Amino acid sequence: MAQFLPGQTLLIDADDTLWENNVYFERAIAAFIGYLNHRTYSPDEVRKTLNAVERETILEHGYGLTSFTRSLLTCFERLSQSPITEDHRRRITGFAQAIATQEIELLPGVDETLAQLSARHKLILMTKGNHAEQADKLARSGLAPNFTAVEIVQEKDPDAYRAVMARHELAPHSSWMIGNSPKSDINPALAAGLHAVFLFHKDTWVLEHAEIGPVPKGQHLLELNSFPSLCAIF
Repeated sequence: MAQFLPGQTLLIDADDTLWENNVYFERAIAAFIGYLNHRTYSPDEVRKTLNAVERETILEHGYGLTSFTRSLLTCFERLSQSPITEDHRRRITGFAQAIATQEIELLPGVDETLAQLSARHKLILMTKGNHAEQADKLARSGLAPNFTAVEIVQEKDPDAYRAVMARHELAPHSSWMIGNSPKSDINPALAAGLHAVFLFHKDTWVLEHAEIGPVPKGQHLLELNSFPSLCAIF
C-alpha cells in the first residue's frame, strides 16, 4: 500500500531518471581521450581538465550537445601540442554528434510505473538543458502523455523550483521532486520547500555529484534504488 495519499504532485527529472543519458557522453569522452592520446597528461588528468572546461562552458553557453562539443574542442586546444586542424575538429565534433543519434533507452520499469503514478497523481516533467534537445528526447520517448505539464529550465536552482511551484500553484506539503542528481534535483528542491526522492543512478554525471544537505523540518527525503519502487511510496 502506498505511503502517501493520491493527489500528490510529482516533479520528475528526465535524463538518467527516465532514460539513459550520461553513459553516452561517457563513451564520447572515452573516445575523445583515446583520440587525444596525450603523451604528457594521463587520461585522468585529461578528464579533470575537461571537467573544468565544461564548468566554464556551461556558465557561458548552457547545457546541450553544442556546449559539450565546444568543451571537447576547447579541451583539445588547451592540451594539444599543435594547433587544432579541420580534421581534428571534424573528428572531435563526430564524437559529440554520435550522441544525438542514440535511440532513447528507457530505464527499467519507467513506462509502466509512470502509467500507474499518473492515474493517482499529477506528474510534471522538470528537466534542464537545451530546450529543443530535451523536448525532442521527450517526444521520442513516448512518455509525454503521462505528464500534465513540461518544464525545461536553464538551471535547476531554488528560484527555478519556486517559479514552477508558483506557475502551477503547487502546495509544498504535497509536492515532490524526483531525480538522480543531488546537485540539481535534491538540494535545490529541498531548499525551495519541496519534498524530494533521490533515485540512485550509477552513471550520474560527475558535475551533478554533491553531498545531500540536511532535510528541513517538516519535509521528506526518500532514497530509492529503482524507478518502479516509487509505486510503493505513491
